[in-house]
Amino acid sequence: MSTVAGADGLLRCPWAVASADYQQYHDEEWGRPVTGEAALFERLSLEAFQSGLSWITILRKRPAFRLAFAGFDPAAVARFTDADRERLMADAGIVRNRAKIDAVIANARALLDLRDGESLEALLLAHRPDPSRPAPRSISEVPASTAESMALAKALKKRGFRFVGPTTAYAMLQATGYVNDHLESCWVRHGG
Repeated sequence: MSTVAGADGLLRCPWAVASADYQQYHDEEWGRPVTGEAALFERLSLEAFQSGLSWITILRKRPAFRLAFAGFDPAAVARFTDADRERLMADAGIVRNRAKIDAVIANARALLDLRDGESLEALLLAHRPDPSRPAPRSISEVPASTAESMALAKALKKRGFRFVGPTTAYAMLQATGYVNDHLESCWVRHGG
């Protein structure tokens, strides 16, 4: 499937026209550069929570996730205790999955433990696919993972990160603009 015209006549990636929430996310965030530790930690956390679920579920719960996880401040989340875990498990506003909650807390700690100039941003940059590769023309040309995302997942796991398989790693690269998988005729790809 190629791009689809929205109600405003603009051509978008086909998944973006499924709802107003998707369209806003597609037009304003997905594939646009994200920098800063907290912003990248948020995207990593949300991608982990999305595993096995619809992205729209996570997108609609995003304000509750931000509130529950202290604005995704890695230092604050790294200090979460067993009482915080129980609070999160009781929070109907987020996805209440103990393994994913524990992963977010562990990932905050792993992020703070990065050494010698390492950062999440540097790891993403070091593992992004060639930015000059051709733009996908249809959704079938957009991969779920790549050799680079497999290497990124391995590098993150080696540093103590959890819930960061190759598909989650690739989704994060896409969401944070380290990969531009907007389709060739999508208006966002061309400076939108």
